[in-house]
Amino acid sequence: MNTKLKAYIPKEKCVACGSCMEACPTESISIFHGSYAIVNTKNCVGCKKCSKVCPISIIEFKEEKNEN
Repeated sequence: MNTKLKAYIPKEKCVACGSCMEACPTESISIFHGSYAIVNTKNCVGCKKCSKVCPISIIEFKEEKNEN
């Protein structure tokens, strides 16, 4: 088993600006009902492009175990 970093966006801090969604090369981020961004961790590759464009710097990266 190995671990990979995956994006995590705290919904209570997100302003739903969409910058992260536009920056994501794997289209792993979407805006939920105009309220906050959510990450599809199955598609996230942990490239950190989303965190570089977040205007309020709230995007974190957490380790997720892969069974490969």
